[in-house]
Amino acid sequence: MLNSIISFSVRNKLIIGVLTLALIGYGTFSLTQLPIDAVPDITDNQVQVITSVPSLGAADIERLITFPIEQVNSNIPGLIEIRSFSRFGLSLVTIVFDESTDVYWARQQVSERLQTVKDELPKGMGVPVLAPVTTGLGEIYQYVVRAAPGYEERYDITELRTIQDWIVRRQLLTVPGVADVSSFGGKLKQYEIAVDPNKLKSFGITINDVFTALEKNNQNTGGAYIEKQTTVLYIRSEGLIGTMEDINGIAIKSDDNGIPLFIKDVAEVQIGSAIRYGAMTYNGEGEVAGAVVMMLKGANSNEVIKDVKERIAQIRKILPEGVEIEAFLDRTKMVNNAISTVKTNLMEGALIVVFVLVLFLGNLRAGILVASVIPLSMLFAVIMMNQFGVSGNLMSLGALDFGLIVDGAVIIVEAVMHQLALGTRYSSLNSLNQTEMDNEVKLSAGKMMNSAVFGQIIILIVYLPILSLQGIEGKMFKPMAQTVAFALIGAFILSLTYIPMMSSVILSKKVKHKKNISDIIMEKIESVYQRLLKKVLSFPKLVVVSALSLFAIALIVLSSLGGEFIPALEEGDFAVDTRVLTGSNLNVSIDATLKGEKLLLERFPEVIKVIGKTGSGEVPTDPMPIEASDMMVILKNKSEWTSATTFDELAEKMSKELEDIPGVTFGFQYPVQMRFNELMTGARQDVVCKIFGENLDTLAHYAQKLGNIANTVEGSANLYVEAVGGMPQIVINYNRAAIAQYNLNISDINRIINTAFAGQSTGMVYENERRFDLVVRVAGQQRQGLSDVQNLLIATPTGDQIPLYQLANVEIKEGPNQIQREDAKRRIIIGFNVRGRDVQSIVNELQQKVESQINFPPGYYVTYGGAFENLNAAKQRLSIAVPVSLLLIFTMLYFAFNSIKHGLLIYSAIPLSAIGGIFALALRGMPFSISAGVGFIALFGVAVLNGIVLVAEFNRLKSGGDLDLKSIVITGTKMRLRPVLMTALVASLGFLPMALSNGAGAEVQRPLATVVIGGLLIATLLTLFVLPVLYILFETKLVRKKRISPSITLLLFGLAFFSIHTGYSQTPISLEAAIDTALVNNQLLKNEKVRAEYQKQLIKSGVNIPQTTVMGEYGKINSSFSDNRFVINQNINFPTVYSNQKSVLKEEWKSSVLNVAVKESELKKQVSQAYYMLAFLHQKKKLLLENDSLYAEFLTKAK
Repeated sequence: MLNSIISFSVRNKLIIGVLTLALIGYGTFSLTQLPIDAVPDITDNQVQVITSVPSLGAADIERLITFPIEQVNSNIPGLIEIRSFSRFGLSLVTIVFDESTDVYWARQQVSERLQTVKDELPKGMGVPVLAPVTTGLGEIYQYVVRAAPGYEERYDITELRTIQDWIVRRQLLTVPGVADVSSFGGKLKQYEIAVDPNKLKSFGITINDVFTALEKNNQNTGGAYIEKQTTVLYIRSEGLIGTMEDINGIAIKSDDNGIPLFIKDVAEVQIGSAIRYGAMTYNGEGEVAGAVVMMLKGANSNEVIKDVKERIAQIRKILPEGVEIEAFLDRTKMVNNAISTVKTNLMEGALIVVFVLVLFLGNLRAGILVASVIPLSMLFAVIMMNQFGVSGNLMSLGALDFGLIVDGAVIIVEAVMHQLALGTRYSSLNSLNQTEMDNEVKLSAGKMMNSAVFGQIIILIVYLPILSLQGIEGKMFKPMAQTVAFALIGAFILSLTYIPMMSSVILSKKVKHKKNISDIIMEKIESVYQRLLKKVLSFPKLVVVSALSLFAIALIVLSSLGGEFIPALEEGDFAVDTRVLTGSNLNVSIDATLKGEKLLLERFPEVIKVIGKTGSGEVPTDPMPIEASDMMVILKNKSEWTSATTFDELAEKMSKELEDIPGVTFGFQYPVQMRFNELMTGARQDVVCKIFGENLDTLAHYAQKLGNIANTVEGSANLYVEAVGGMPQIVINYNRAAIAQYNLNISDINRIINTAFAGQSTGMVYENERRFDLVVRVAGQQRQGLSDVQNLLIATPTGDQIPLYQLANVEIKEGPNQIQREDAKRRIIIGFNVRGRDVQSIVNELQQKVESQINFPPGYYVTYGGAFENLNAAKQRLSIAVPVSLLLIFTMLYFAFNSIKHGLLIYSAIPLSAIGGIFALALRGMPFSISAGVGFIALFGVAVLNGIVLVAEFNRLKSGGDLDLKSIVITGTKMRLRPVLMTALVASLGFLPMALSNGAGAEVQRPLATVVIGGLLIATLLTLFVLPVLYILFETKLVRKKRISPSITLLLFGLAFFSIHTGYSQTPISLEAAIDTALVNNQLLKNEKVRAEYQKQLIKSGVNIPQTTVMGEYGKINSSFSDNRFVINQNINFPTVYSNQKSVLKEEWKSSVLNVAVKESELKKQVSQAYYMLAFLHQKKKLLLENDSLYAEFLTKAK
């Protein structure tokens, strides 16, 4: 079939040319449609449920809101885990599903269950809502809204937040692909009724009276319409509050004289703001407003960012004078940097591959032809990536090795050139015409196509373990394996069609081959190699022992490398986790952040700007408390740095400078990496230790002990121990007897407390389209301390007002700060980042210390997560998938050579290649990572290919009759040295730019490229010397153990008897007659012929239609009346099933016929061997008899 495709392609050049142009056109179009991103999105498939409850503390929120939501969602199909976070004012439940679950179906299931549980939740304490459909890569664009220089007095942070919410955000929400825009910072504008409790008491009214008056005087209604002659007049009232004057003029009640008491008499009406749980600062200058644009899951980030920027440009035109929008975190920067690195590496790798091809092939046309497969296969891969939803990113495109892609094309072109140079059919001609050239191409390409196909299948098989990866590592590396597979399939198709066609057109048709520089270089290499090989063959045992010793040393080195999940992607900017003491107010956090921003701007010229985000945004998918801030440090390009040369070095220097700010801790990470960690593990750090238990105080105690131990481990940095307690709270413990005495109830008291301090909305105030809450609360100067709470006046049913302290015990206590749960169990987190050391060794050391120093009580235990957990999960998966892949490769080798011995011989290339990969990692100081593991997987495939090339050539020479194994090895290595070196160099040097690159994202590619380059170079060197030695040892051992088989022995005995018998009575039998007799009488051959005839007859059963089934029933089947039912059933498969069955049977018959031919050939060989052995023995007998006669005569004469 393959030969037919090649012949068709060579004959129909125009068709193949048109199809190639179509590939170029459609591939180019697909390239413009390909989603581009920096890295694959590794976020879990999750749904987040957010409930804002400003009035409840962490313990109450866990008990009353978080727990019911967890319980009701715990049995959804496809659920993996449930994590929750409860702190003052907020409940966040993260429900994680497996990857096969559709996220919109999952959201629907969660929504339905929330409807069933809403009656269990406290009334008026917030409504659970689903977070936007976004991911860890969803925060694509972040910006600030600030006053331009000179306009600072004109726009305060309340006005800036209003502009953000009602102008900027509304416009951005209409951009396709935007899931939500989370406003951050500023103050949320409200119309505030600041009540004076003393005035309320003097007028004999309560805060509830004020609330009721406002509620009843802020509404519209209608009265349908009345008819007037031929028209109608619609009736509507306008009672909505529109201005502060309207509010001031609302009457609360009237006195006995009918004089009304207005709102203005007991409260101050002003523009206020909602209680803040977050803020945003800019460059150490002060507060601003801003937002985070969240992209819809699955959208094309490039397109969405482009549309957002266009909309921002339009919004700038309609902003009030003196207001600016300034982006500070634009994912385009990271994407462009990463894709630029990929482009540079791919282009440089392609140029190196072309250079090596031209150098080794010695033919510019041939080199360019082979190199043209690179862009064409890439376009094919892009088409398939679009079809299968694979985005173009650092991982999917970054691991393409053009050396592997062109391997099949190299085999075909090299075979054509070899055929033209050494062929004898046209040796008398100077050049070929087109027909002769076509024939030569078809002949040579057809011979080598099986080798090319086999090699590419081997490469595809070695990538199967990567496709088996699950979870985070699967999302990270599956796109890479898919893209490589697409490119290899494209290269394979091109090798069948495009390469043969173009070879017949552009390769030189001259028959005479002149020696070129490539031949001269190869002659010198061959000369040196042959001399070394002959010396090596003299010490076979030393070579084998040396190779085994190197492998043992490599295993020892591997065990000392340590391990990490994936090297951190240098995103180009820093996210600095900033924390002040637990219980600090928002102003303290803002002040610490402003100091940090100023310090970084003043002392580090690499910093462009610093934006601080304190607490939570409007969409609290990142539930930070008000004592935590993220400083986004926007940096210049690395080439402009002066303070440091690497990100780690710069982070260390910045961290030391920030130590000047007392009472604040700082942790350096990258923005996207930090967001990934939050969404996947619920913590931001690289390594996360989780202690599970029930009692919060016990958890805090052991967390502190574990944190102290973690601080002693070298390489741990930015330690974070979750503060579950230490939150100062004013706790009101009611005296139920006193409440009963005054005929009160707790519900009414709670409402007064909530209204007085948190504020209660009585409705909305409309300013055209804008809406603002109308809130009643106690004036700010009377909401300052414990005494204000204790002296809050509570109205009794008799009209008296008594202070709260007479009804309850009001005191300051420490309560839970936040409570985290995972799979319905409380947990506490101890996290730290890794600096200057691998994750595996750090966690191993930490585990040993924890086990020896901490004895957890019953029901309490610790787990280790984060990057360490991901690394272990990937290792476990690979520990199963890699052996399966290697077994498949061995099976392929066995079927290719029909020999376990040769399969094992070629398999020796795998440990030999591992030696080089391990030593390369050690020399560059890199730990083992999943990226390096993927490099080993790719390495094994290429290393096996070189072994196949050599062993196949050795076997070919051996079958030619040369029994001198040493000559076979020397000749075979000489003939296949060029393709072996070419395959190894193009595959390894194609990765050289990745191994040496310092561009953005190169740190992820570097381990993979290092393993492949080091492994291939060492493997090729060892293969060229060790494999020939092993081949000789294997074959020599086999020959020594070889014995004549029982069948040959019987055959020899029978022929000997037959020959002796006829020697005295008939003419001796000829070889042809002996063979004919054996072919007629051999039982094994008869059995094979019978089996072949049986397979031939079996073809008729290919169309096997099952019997028709007829069934009848009588009785009360469908009702109480007796009735009849007849059923006729006939099963017929789809027609293609029968045709396929018949095709299979035909192939089995053909295989049987071939087996007969093989048996005949083997029998002829056996008979020939036996015949010549008998002839030899017969002649030897004659010679011995003659010698006997001669010696007898000598004896006679001597006597």
